[in-house]
Formats: sequence, C-alpha cells, structure tokens
Amino acid sequence: MDIAGWQLRLSLMFYIKLIMGRILILVGCTQDVADHDLGSGMVFLRVTLFALMVICLIYSVSIYMVGSGTFSFVIWLAGAAFLGLAFFLAGNGRWMKLPEWLRGLGCSFIVAGLVVFAACMIAMISHFKDRGVKDLDYIIVLGAQMRGNAPSIIFKYRLDAAYEYLLNNPGTVCIVSGGRGWNEFVAEGEGGKDYLVAKGISADRIIAESKAVDTRENIRYSLDMIGQMKDETGRPETIGILTNNFHVFRAVHLAKGMTEHEIHGIAVYTLSWYLPNNMVRECFGIIRDFAGMKW
Repeated sequence: MDIAGWQLRLSLMFYIKLIMGRILILVGCTQDVADHDLGSGMVFLRVTLFALMVICLIYSVSIYMVGSGTFSFVIWLAGAAFLGLAFFLAGNGRWMKLPEWLRGLGCSFIVAGLVVFAACMIAMISHFKDRGVKDLDYIIVLGAQMRGNAPSIIFKYRLDAAYEYLLNNPGTVCIVSGGRGWNEFVAEGEGGKDYLVAKGISADRIIAESKAVDTRENIRYSLDMIGQMKDETGRPETIGILTNNFHVFRAVHLAKGMTEHEIHGIAVYTLSWYLPNNMVRECFGIIRDFAGMKW
C-alpha cells in the first residue's frame, strides 16, 4: 500500500470514528452525557443529516441522468429517505422519546452497518493499485453494460486498458465476459470483442463469453473456457482479472476461490464522480459473495 492509500484509509477511519462517537452519544448509548452536550450534539447531527440528505438527492439525480448502473440511483434515494427519517427523529426530542430498547437496536444497526461498509471500502481500496504482471497467459475482462452497440463508459475504460495490455503483451489471450441483459441489444462479451477488434487487436486473440450475468459467472465461465484449452506444459496458467478499481478486490478473491491458477488483478481507472456510487454498490456485492472468496 502506497502513502496515498494509507492516507485514504486513515481519513476514512477518522471520519467513521467521529460519526460513530456522535451516534453513541446522541442515541443514548452512553450514560454520562451532559444536557448541554446533548443539545448541541443534536443541532450538529440535524445539520449534518440534512446536508447529507440533500447531497444524496442531488447525487441520485446525477446517477440517473448518466445511467451509471441499472437503477443505481435508487440506492441514493433510499439513503436520502433514511437520512430524512433520521433528521425528523432528531428534532424536538423525538428520538429520546422512543423506548430505550428501540434506540439501542437502532444504535447497534447503524454502528454495525458503518463497520461493515468501512471494512468493504478498505478492502476495495487495497486493490486500487493492482497492475498485474507482464506476459500473462490470459486476461479476463469483466463485462459491463452495453449502450446500443457501444460500451458504457465503465466498460470502455476496461476495454481500453485491455487493448493497451494486449498491445504490450502479444502472447496474451483475452476473454471478454458478459451476457446480454434485458436492456441491452448485444451481449457484453460479443460487444467487447467487436470493440477490441475494431481497435486493431486480432480476433484470434479474443474470446467472447456471452452467457454470464454476474461477476461470479463471468469468472466461472471464463475459467471453464481456459480449462478447455490444452496446455502442453502442464504448468498453472497465469491469469489477469481486468476490471475497474472498485471491482478488483471481489473479482480476484472470487477467482482464487474457483481455481488453483495464478491470479493477478488489473485495476482500471474510474471517474471520481462515479466512484461513490460504484463503491456503495460493490459493498453489497462483497457481502453477497463473501462466502465464495479465498484469501
């Protein structure tokens, strides 16, 4: 982990500690809180909640307008609704009028959620700088949404990185993985292959996997294809998992849980504006697939 990565981790931990401390004070989980501190704390909390609610609403609109992820904007609308409810409860002593057991339950839920999301964020950030190694036998490009016959901005970043890698490593074979979603005109694997061929990569070096509908299937079906190709040396294959930086952690550790081949992550740039949306979505993916990951 480089210096910038450690700074990001420490900043994230500091703000989570600050927020958790405020929550523990304001929801009544600590006993020795002065009335003055509680009153000023409630004002701080309400201002913070209102500001975050507005930010979530604005961000949800921006995500909807650019179409970053299918229905991803709903996550931010739900977040705004939760913050709005919290804002309401924090006013006029409403929160403190709730039964103690309910406040304790709410406190536990919020703190547990923050801890889990913080752990997921740190895990993602730990793979942001993955660059793979030279001369991999295969790279697997994980699919993302196609818009018409062209890749979405997220998918384009992955394909452009694959193009650069294939140019610099002429012995590497590329598998582009992804099926056709209900809102797509072409399978992601086929669309990705067409994009790379149009940029000048030989079609003989690109294999389209066009059945997978999620990250787990992307990797599973691609590894199955690799297993069907004969390797006369008998040595383990070296495989790169190429995807956007927020996605590398889950993809690499899922792959390690499915094969004994040597796995490397290749992290691709993501526009900063889309990163919060993608990282929050990815937290749910990590939670869902955690049992299938290998460390």
